[in-house]
Amino acid sequence: MESDDGDNGGDVDRPDDVEPLGPPPELAGLKAMDLVRRTLEEARGAARGQGKNVGRGRHSPAPRRVAGNSRRRWSGPGPDGRDPQLFGAATSDLARSRGWNGKVAEGSVFGRWRSVVGEQIAAHAEPTSLNEGVLTVSAESTAWATQLRMVQAQLLAKIAAAVGDGVVTSLKITGPVGPTWKKGPRRVPGRGPRDTYG
Repeated sequence: MESDDGDNGGDVDRPDDVEPLGPPPELAGLKAMDLVRRTLEEARGAARGQGKNVGRGRHSPAPRRVAGNSRRRWSGPGPDGRDPQLFGAATSDLARSRGWNGKVAEGSVFGRWRSVVGEQIAAHAEPTSLNEGVLTVSAESTAWATQLRMVQAQLLAKIAAAVGDGVVTSLKITGPVGPTWKKGPRRVPGRGPRDTYG
């Protein structure tokens, strides 16, 4: 082959009857991904022949333990306690480490009331207090209070499934409260105001 410095900028001339090299005939019918897979398998086989440990997939190695109390300064490719965490997981870990699990469970009774008991009951009754496992529920009418007393066992089961056993041990269901005549710090004991005109 001769070079021609005139027309093609110093490129090496190639005779027209020579075709560029292609894949061997046994690989000519394979698609691109099949060709890549076959090449990868051949490379893995060659590495295994040399005694290398290959083909374990994307498993990261176990994190190295640093001797003593010194802390390593880099995170590395594997999971680490300093990696970003989901907010719910981080707050659960914080509550567990501080001993707040009981208070968080009690608060979730009030926060998740609608999803625990359902829309229909939540529209007519709401929790008002939780003291020593006794949840006080205020119903909007005496009819609803009676209905809730009849399904009290089911409500306790739903609450236990949602927030955990032992958080709520019993229910105190109250209906609407009538007006009271007890006002002010000084009161006279007795029946209160009544009809004295006749």
